[in-house]
Amino acid sequence: MENPSLSLLFKVVGVLLLGLAAGLVLDVRELSDTLLVTGYPEHWRKAGLAGAPARAAACILAGISLIALGWLYRLLFAPLELLRKPEEVGYIPEEGRTRAQTANEVRRRRKTGDLPPVYPNGWYRVLDSHLLEKGDVRSVTVLGEQVAVFRALDGTAHVVDAYCPHLGANLAVGGRVVGGCIECPFHGWQFRGEDGRCVRIPYAEKVPDFARIRTWPSCELNGMVFVWYHCDGVDPTWRIPEQEEITSRAWVYRGRTEHFINAHIEEIPENAADIAHLAHLHTPGIVSGVDLRYTNSKTWEFVRHDWKVQWAPEPEPSQHCSRMLVKHALTIFGRRWPLLDLDVVARQVGPGVVFLTFDHSFLGRGVIMHCVTPVEPLLQCVSHSIFYQSNIPPIVPKFILRAECIQFERDVMIWNNKKYISKPLLVKEDSAIQRHRRWFSQFYSENSPRLGFQQDSLDW
Repeated sequence: MENPSLSLLFKVVGVLLLGLAAGLVLDVRELSDTLLVTGYPEHWRKAGLAGAPARAAACILAGISLIALGWLYRLLFAPLELLRKPEEVGYIPEEGRTRAQTANEVRRRRKTGDLPPVYPNGWYRVLDSHLLEKGDVRSVTVLGEQVAVFRALDGTAHVVDAYCPHLGANLAVGGRVVGGCIECPFHGWQFRGEDGRCVRIPYAEKVPDFARIRTWPSCELNGMVFVWYHCDGVDPTWRIPEQEEITSRAWVYRGRTEHFINAHIEEIPENAADIAHLAHLHTPGIVSGVDLRYTNSKTWEFVRHDWKVQWAPEPEPSQHCSRMLVKHALTIFGRRWPLLDLDVVARQVGPGVVFLTFDHSFLGRGVIMHCVTPVEPLLQCVSHSIFYQSNIPPIVPKFILRAECIQFERDVMIWNNKKYISKPLLVKEDSAIQRHRRWFSQFYSENSPRLGFQQDSLDW
């Protein structure tokens, strides 16, 4: 992920700084006499305090240097990781309440509207690949279900129901990987990740043929583990495309953001077809922040973003995909800066995955993987993982990801507080919204689960 030579350089400099500090501490007497021409008072020397100021100064200087070096290293080379808590973004704290209390109150009192089914059929991200080493087991909540994600010792990732069919222990809490199986922490039953079949019960003479656990159709590509969901148990009808540059490591991981959105899943991709909101919500410069009460402040009105957008569904056999073309321009004091013009192609694949592809003559090429995964009916986990040209300084994709995060968090403030309207009042210029809803409806089936009443979920 990082440039090995630069990483080594920073480590060498750190070691040299530590060596310098140690040398100063050990050689305090000569240094003290050099810095203090008159030398130390005799009673200091008798008390053993000669060189103490120099020793303290050397330690402080070395400490500050190491802190600065670490900060510079993280800024320039380490991946950007912004993982927001559910209550952290999108709410206005009320007086006398914490953000978590405010968020829970908003969730309880908000009108939900006449909602579509809550879990569309399709592929969803459950975990980033680099978070799952060989032998690791992770507990994940997805589509209202608890699943155990584990990587077998041959490197294959598997997703199974979390609860052991024997007596209900959670396999992801204390379970361990044995070869290609996951072992229950309660009684040691072992289930094969490939098909869920139980292959060993330590105290039983024979393993019943019907002893098995549910496995989820899954795949691993583009640096992520995905699962397939269909309310009727239908096998995958389409696949997520592979981004060849990620597989070949021409593009490398430079960071990710993660947010939890208190809304129906369809609200999030619908933004692609809501062209009018860009001019109002996303025109103020990113320097004006994410709080919608202040984004239009006159202090920062000299920085503006201009957007030109087109959205359309793709024809067969890619009818499960849609495409948004974005042309972005930045103006400062009314003057356009062509160097910062950016063209983005946002290709949505199914209900939960979007490829945001960048191609710039100066800033290079890369992709942001935008993934939306339902945690529960009205709670979505949204992640943005950026992969960028390995020969482009990491600070470039990190800045792009940070800028995208600011713009996205403005939308979060809308989603977390809005009501879904099934029959919205639209004008002619909003026609793409209705087309998007018709396109998105293909991911629902007759048996797709619906939210029949307002559910109270766990407080944050």
